[in-house]
Amino acid sequence: MDFALTQEQRQIRDMVAEFVDEEVVPRAAEIDETDEFPADLVDQMAELGLMGMPIPEEYGGAGLDYHAYPEALVEISRGSGGLGTIVAAHVSLACNMVYEFGTEPQREQYLVPMAEGDEIGAFALSEPGAGSDVPAMETTAEPVGGDAEGTGEPDSYVIDGGKLWISNGSVADTVVVFAKTDPEAGGKGISSFVVRPDEDDGFHVEGTEHKLGDRGCPTAELRFDEMEVPADRRLGEEGEGFVQALKTLNGGRITIAARSIGLAQAALDDALAYARDREQFDQPISEFQAIQHKLADMDTKIRAARYLMHAAADRKMRGERYVKEAAQAKLYASEMAREVCNEAIQIHGGYGYTRDFAVERYYRDAKLSEIYEGTSEVLRNTIADQLLD
Repeated sequence: MDFALTQEQRQIRDMVAEFVDEEVVPRAAEIDETDEFPADLVDQMAELGLMGMPIPEEYGGAGLDYHAYPEALVEISRGSGGLGTIVAAHVSLACNMVYEFGTEPQREQYLVPMAEGDEIGAFALSEPGAGSDVPAMETTAEPVGGDAEGTGEPDSYVIDGGKLWISNGSVADTVVVFAKTDPEAGGKGISSFVVRPDEDDGFHVEGTEHKLGDRGCPTAELRFDEMEVPADRRLGEEGEGFVQALKTLNGGRITIAARSIGLAQAALDDALAYARDREQFDQPISEFQAIQHKLADMDTKIRAARYLMHAAADRKMRGERYVKEAAQAKLYASEMAREVCNEAIQIHGGYGYTRDFAVERYYRDAKLSEIYEGTSEVLRNTIADQLLD
């Protein structure tokens, strides 16, 4: 199994790395401090074709495969964990939902502007009482006209409820919203809809969260108050939303692994530089075996996570089942990132605990990867289910 990048894939990675080093790294501390959505950087990434990386060119994307796309996201996240989440939520979740389950007219109208980077997407699944337990959601979509009167397809749906922890939720032009069209059917009664915040009356942003890390990516609470959307905004058939969400999150886990690897790589790079420069007892601390062992373990863990990421990507590209592999990649990479960032702080000593050095930011950003798009506990359940199936 050869995961060596092709020349084209390396060129893409190197192009993104150069952009990150020149434009993102110098801004990362400011983004973390202000917690403001970096619209100018998103616009620059759109110009580079990074806001629709795996989406086919016919729909405004760059047509990258799932080796090149995660590698590009590694580099973006190396610069800023928040920016990595902005891109991952937009591309892996919102864009992919419309691409995989939308009709041709839906793709043309909603996917193309997102993939071209003219519009931002969000994926609204979680609720205050329904995080890992998706079928516990309380948001409803009541059909109006047509089928509601026994005469065929409904004319529209009236959505009521709310969503929580929605990445990009307050800045999105298109939000994929999941709601119960049949509240009595559990997971089989959930459907998904394209919602347009600027067009749909009853769409409200209640606020954004003040988070430990992942700053710059707005995490919003949304409320829908008798929000009516046309029936032609439904993605797929009624009742297919839960399966759609699971399939989309499965692919998304590959890119959360990539985000984790990027943060860990940034921590290792900084730890290496600091260990060479910092002197104690008349020598650089990189000469101490204890520090060398930490660095060796950090690099080994990053390489292992990268191979798991590409193994899952390889199965996805081959059209093979990759539920277990994506869960393993995300689980290992997210926990690895926290461990590597923790060691980077330890190598920096007291300085690592201050905001004078970036390693404390990497640590705060890394923690999120163990929580969103499947907690580590849920992923272990998923892996075990696949082993015992």
